[in-house]
Amino acid sequence: MLNRYARAFFTAIFTPTARFLLRMGVSPDVVTLVGTLGVCVGALAFFPRGELFWGTMFITAFVFTDLIDGTMARMSDRVTSWGAFLDSTLDRIGDAAIFGGLVLYFTGVGDDAVSAALALACLALGFVTSYARARAEGLGMRADVGIAERAERLVAVLVTTGFVGLGLPEWVLTAVLALLAVASLVTVVQRMLSVRTQARQGVSG
Repeated sequence: MLNRYARAFFTAIFTPTARFLLRMGVSPDVVTLVGTLGVCVGALAFFPRGELFWGTMFITAFVFTDLIDGTMARMSDRVTSWGAFLDSTLDRIGDAAIFGGLVLYFTGVGDDAVSAALALACLALGFVTSYARARAEGLGMRADVGIAERAERLVAVLVTTGFVGLGLPEWVLTAVLALLAVASLVTVVQRMLSVRTQARQGVSG
């Protein structure tokens, strides 16, 4: 739900930016690459040092490129399989950097093994969630169900991390990571059951 409505809202906001970049001769692929690089730098340079608020602000400034590049592709009629592949692949790298940065924080200055393990669980389960959908689509089925899609996971972890950086108790971030890990696991199971049902229907049909 958040994925659908948030995208529509922010796409409308960033359409002028997308139009300007196209006029400047910037390609959607370049925006995708720059956005991912910015997210990785923000997560891996700020989070491990305990600068959670500024890291979140830095990441947020680049997260929206995920909407800008898609808008640019549609406006310039450059929606291609390569663009979709590049965007999805680099999204995984950005997600890994965010949760990996938190793992480094909690194994370093944060000094919290439980939170580090939860952040690592979120990283791994996020990958499995995305893989389950991609693999299902590769087999001609759908697996877009689930209670914790990428947008929800990113918003939850970034908002909480930013507020912890401003003084919110650290246990709040630990709790959010635990909830995200559980929600991601539930999503993986939901997608597996959905594909299982579709596969059985295909066999019976």
